[in-house]
Amino acid sequence: MSDAPQIFLHQLELGPMQNYVYMIADLATREAAVVDAAWDIDAIVNLAETHDLTITKNLVTHFHPDHLGGDFMGQQIPGATELLARTSARTYIHKEEMPYLARLTGLARNDVVAVDGGDTTAIGNLTVTFVHTPGHTPGSLCFKVENRLISGDTLFIGSCGRVDLPGSDPTAMHESLTGVLGNMPDDTILYPGHNYADRPTSTIGAEKRTNMMMRTSLKDFLAMMSPFSV
Repeated sequence: MSDAPQIFLHQLELGPMQNYVYMIADLATREAAVVDAAWDIDAIVNLAETHDLTITKNLVTHFHPDHLGGDFMGQQIPGATELLARTSARTYIHKEEMPYLARLTGLARNDVVAVDGGDTTAIGNLTVTFVHTPGHTPGSLCFKVENRLISGDTLFIGSCGRVDLPGSDPTAMHESLTGVLGNMPDDTILYPGHNYADRPTSTIGAEKRTNMMMRTSLKDFLAMMSPFSV
């Protein structure tokens, strides 16, 4: 009999921007983490209660309010702050995103854990590895659990995140896609940050074969991603 932890990984589509929110749990200990808690905290907490899970952490791929919560063009999106009030789950986010987080959410410093690429955290007996994939934002993170990768707005099915926003860097995005994620095993299961495709998941191998953003040279990538390309 295998001693490997039993993984619960549930994908929720929440909010008007077709965000995917994820819950990862170790079924032996019933400990759970949410990825990018936002939009409907009741639905997230109810999912945990239905499966007898205890949420202890909120893992955030990047600081944009549709993934973190906070003020978005005058609209207040429920997110990390509201989850903390319901569950006492601290927020884990890349250290380069910390200045944005404070402005958007007002979370206290001791409510937040600043992490770096290569760091890990435990969810029960599971190990989550933080993979730094700058490009969409300076501190964008993906979360790897065994052969599963939650990619936020770095890699979508068939495309990738925008690189024309404040803090974006198209050259860094190309390296994240081809040099970081492109070097992961082909059978790595991809869980994107939005429902922008005809299926909810893919694999790194499939994306390397079919996703032009992972197949093109830096020069061509920059041309494709520039609104001023000719």
